[in-house]
Amino acid sequence: MKRLLYCLIALALTSCGIYSFSGTSIQPDEQTVCIPFAEYTALRVNPSLSNDLTEALRTRFRKMTRLEQVEMDGDLELECTITGYDVSATAVTADEVAARNRLTVAVKLVYTNRKHPESSLTQNFSAYSDYDSTNSLDAVESSLCVEIIDKLVEDIFNATVAQW
Repeated sequence: MKRLLYCLIALALTSCGIYSFSGTSIQPDEQTVCIPFAEYTALRVNPSLSNDLTEALRTRFRKMTRLEQVEMDGDLELECTITGYDVSATAVTADEVAARNRLTVAVKLVYTNRKHPESSLTQNFSAYSDYDSTNSLDAVESSLCVEIIDKLVEDIFNATVAQW
């Protein structure tokens, strides 16, 4: 009896074509995704951030969805703009000196779903990572950006195709 119940549940989950075990909610008629290079409009410049964010998004969609990536006119399109890249003090010592600093990256996403326009959205995302102020930003920037990009990609993926 349990075996029959498990088979019915598995059949129900796979037959609708919407749910997948990777956690995505992609409709059966959505076949392609377009992820153009992220535009960079932040005042402080990180020359590799746009490329790194774009490639991380493309990799996530390639690994976690069945969507074919296309250069233009995809069923789904994710246009990202890096709007902020800022460093601020987060912990101040008794001598009013920063003990820890925070690198924050802000991204504006315009997600267009051409097959199901009601799923389209425009949303701002931000992620940060803290570092000890005895380190210069140049010394830790690369590792901080990897961590921040991972957080941003997770949030963007969840807001678009995982819809969590």
